[in-house]
Amino acid sequence: MRTQVLLSAAIPLAGMALLSACQNDKEETRKPFNIVYIMTDDHTAQMMSCYDTRYAHTPNLDRIARDGVLFSNSFVANSLSGPSRACLVTGKHSHKNGFFDNTNCVFDNTQQTFPKLLQKAGYQTALIGKWHLESLPTGFDYWEIVPGQGSYYNPSFITQDNDTVRKHGYLTNIITDMSIDWMENRRDKNKPFCILIHHKAQHRNWMADTCNLALYEDKTLPIPETYYDDYKGRKAAAAQKMSIIKDMDLVYDLKMLGADGQADLREAYLGMLGRMDSAQRAAWDKFYNPVIENFKKQHLTGKALAEWKFQRYMRDYLKTLKSLDDNVGKVLDYLDKAGLSENTLVVYTSDQGFYMGEHGWFDKRFMYEESFRTPLVMRLPGGKKGTIRQLVQNIDYAPTFLELAGAPVPDDMQGVSLLPLLKGETPEDWRSSLYYHYYEFPAEHSVKRHYGVRNDRYKLIHFYNDIDEWELYDLQQDPHELNNLYGNPAYQEVTDQMMHELDSLQIMYDDPIRLKYKKHNSLAVPNK
Repeated sequence: MRTQVLLSAAIPLAGMALLSACQNDKEETRKPFNIVYIMTDDHTAQMMSCYDTRYAHTPNLDRIARDGVLFSNSFVANSLSGPSRACLVTGKHSHKNGFFDNTNCVFDNTQQTFPKLLQKAGYQTALIGKWHLESLPTGFDYWEIVPGQGSYYNPSFITQDNDTVRKHGYLTNIITDMSIDWMENRRDKNKPFCILIHHKAQHRNWMADTCNLALYEDKTLPIPETYYDDYKGRKAAAAQKMSIIKDMDLVYDLKMLGADGQADLREAYLGMLGRMDSAQRAAWDKFYNPVIENFKKQHLTGKALAEWKFQRYMRDYLKTLKSLDDNVGKVLDYLDKAGLSENTLVVYTSDQGFYMGEHGWFDKRFMYEESFRTPLVMRLPGGKKGTIRQLVQNIDYAPTFLELAGAPVPDDMQGVSLLPLLKGETPEDWRSSLYYHYYEFPAEHSVKRHYGVRNDRYKLIHFYNDIDEWELYDLQQDPHELNNLYGNPAYQEVTDQMMHELDSLQIMYDDPIRLKYKKHNSLAVPNK
């Protein structure tokens, strides 16, 4: 059964008069709220300057947080692109929406999603950019999506006419321009709208726009404390294949054409270069050829090579992020100029977090903080400003958008509307823990299947399938999650409490995995 934090009064269509009580003593009528949802791929909180100032400067992303709210405890339900997107549109965990991983799943596009429910509530809906759910989008009045991951340069798009067209330019710019064009010229301006702007950035292999290629070359980024993690006491962490030192490819990832690399990745990289026109390729070679020659002359090995790879990775990531931040600013400027900012909820998030050298890694997947946690900022006119510290998850977005629109939130949605938090309320019965489940193994990067629970201090994880390992972390004393406390007699009471909470969440969310691996019986169901 779905437990939902409700507003004290019903909300008319599209949130009319929703926040007027926060601003004035007398109730006002306001226009229906539009929804602009901007989501990137593999952007992580430590690479967004309103969260962390060590690496990145993201003034336009920070602008949303400055004018609205920053969620300091925002997480995903399954840290992988396709499954995360399925959680977003359905408001349900992976075992309920049926899209578990990126290897074998096809999203059932006949099932209930929030865009379909918004359409019923009178909204126009649009999706532009990355979809990555293996079936065509439904519930959208307009959509154009990139096949699979998409290409940074001169990308192809699948259209509603079941055609594939190739567009010239840099993908982040193209997605932004298409989105603004839809808002300005293609929609019915008599209706409220919801647009999902889904970028490929910051996904591997971090190919920057030609105008940004030379940026940050004078920067030396601080190496994370855990870069040389030895994974002691953590068998699943030791078994992964997402190490910058061992697994990051010199050609595909770091663009050192001519260096040793995996043959299939080299061919994939050459295919990406082959999409460029002559001017783009000339600019690319002008920058990278000297870098390649310098790299060859150094004959780096050992620690020197490990740290060179980190710096190259970070600079490429930052350059790709520069385009993303600029384009978010372009959308915000359009909303201001078009007079839409006063009645539009703006959301920025990523489909999950990412490792920027923590534990020596790139990629995501694990329930450890850097990939489990995801950036989330929102700007709701008349709403709260500042930081929201409650535990929130990407299954919460769908009910939030529906409640804002005045549409009924189905009982089978497992997320909780964030609207009370956006209004500045502090619900006493807000959830005290989060559930996570990752399924994609065996597959790329060799991250074991696992599920777990996190509260405001502790995290309990069970790695299963070809392994049976438990991990417990005290996030207050051990924020880098290096010291596995599972089996430590001093933490037996904490272990029992977290095991109880884990079973409770699996009961509430009806995850059948507990029938195979359950530890406890007869448990109370906590607040969602």
